[in-house]
Amino acid sequence: MPPVPPPKRHPYDQWSPDVRALDLVGDKWTLLIVRDLTTGPRRFVELQRVLPGISTEQLRARLNRMVADGMLTRTRYREVPPRVEYALTPRSRELMPVLAQLAVWGLNWAWSEPHPQERVDIGAILRLAPGLVGARSSPGSVECVVSDGRRDGSALYATVTVADGSCTVAETPADTAEARVAGDRDAWVAALAPGGSADGLSVSGERALAGQLLAALIAREPAPSGAAANAAE
Repeated sequence: MPPVPPPKRHPYDQWSPDVRALDLVGDKWTLLIVRDLTTGPRRFVELQRVLPGISTEQLRARLNRMVADGMLTRTRYREVPPRVEYALTPRSRELMPVLAQLAVWGLNWAWSEPHPQERVDIGAILRLAPGLVGARSSPGSVECVVSDGRRDGSALYATVTVADGSCTVAETPADTAEARVAGDRDAWVAALAPGGSADGLSVSGERALAGQLLAALIAREPAPSGAAANAAE
């Protein structure tokens, strides 16, 4: 059993396992921090870059709390200038299936074109791929390129790899990949939005593998309300 974290400042005060989980991950930003660390350790400034809207103090307080809760590790490197990196612990990595199901629910019931006030970060969606693609998918790597995907207008790379029964994402260009999907941010939005089209994306290599990834990231049709009841009969 992992160590029980210290009491929360504002707990739900209810003895139930779901409530205990929400005591750890129910605060704003916590699950997004977990999502954005799935590709590997990040420094404080890197987390600020991928989490629009969070203040410096909010991020510092949330990271400190997550370290205290055993959700993150903090590693200090003896460098000049000093470097501190945050990484997921096994406890927080086990949240990935939960994040995936939350994302599926969002795709089914809450997905839409971007709202005017929303920052569009295709990388945030691609970081959900380990939970959405599924380990049973065909093995191989797909390099995804958003030509203007970073805040400074430079290209964003994410290589999604299915191998040995697991799916991983690395935010780096691929040395070798069976398929490549590339386009600017508008082309990716057009592909991933409900009823969208991938015509604006450039696909090369194994098109079936690329199509498998895109299909996993696109909204599903909600099941009829009686489907669950019928399945149980």
